[in-house]
Amino acid sequence: MRRFEGTRLLVATHNAGKLAEMRALLAPYGVEVMGAAEAGLPEPAETETTFVGNARIKARAAMEATGLPVLSDDSGICVDALDGGPGVHTADWAETGNGRDFRMAMQRTWDELEAVNAPAPRSAQFRCTLVLMWPDGHDEVFEGVLPGQVVWPPRGVEGHGYDPIFMPDGHDVTLGEMPSAMKNSLSHRARAVEKMIRGSFA
Repeated sequence: MRRFEGTRLLVATHNAGKLAEMRALLAPYGVEVMGAAEAGLPEPAETETTFVGNARIKARAAMEATGLPVLSDDSGICVDALDGGPGVHTADWAETGNGRDFRMAMQRTWDELEAVNAPAPRSAQFRCTLVLMWPDGHDEVFEGVLPGQVVWPPRGVEGHGYDPIFMPDGHDVTLGEMPSAMKNSLSHRARAVEKMIRGSFA
């Protein structure tokens, strides 16, 4: 496992919610985080069928464009009764051609669960795969999983994406109802970041 010795890290995301979450998670370790939009980078096409494959695409594109060490994230919600969908297509389900509409994506998720008459609890997992890539192309992979269930109607205005319909195991509120500090302490991304910190920062 390679240690990260730098103080600047480019996070290869244009998602403001993900960037804010990553910035908060890494702040205690003295790492200055910059987002892909701040660096003027385009979003590469995500053509792989796995989270790790797409995370590597984003990391390599950003690293080659900037020469900086890069942290990329590919994540999504995997619903058991939908054969793991939307999975790597989590953001695609929100695509309108004119930006992303996650309320539409949440509605589609629920409608598809209704269509297959999925029994309750409608179990799901938020999954996050991080790829930490150095300028020489070496990378380390870290994965985090948050188990829970899909609930309806959406609850809460915190977080982003599908958070308002996801209730983690052991809790009676959705991620959308949790204060950011609470969510950041248990999220799939926090779990992946914890592994990364233990492996490459601590």
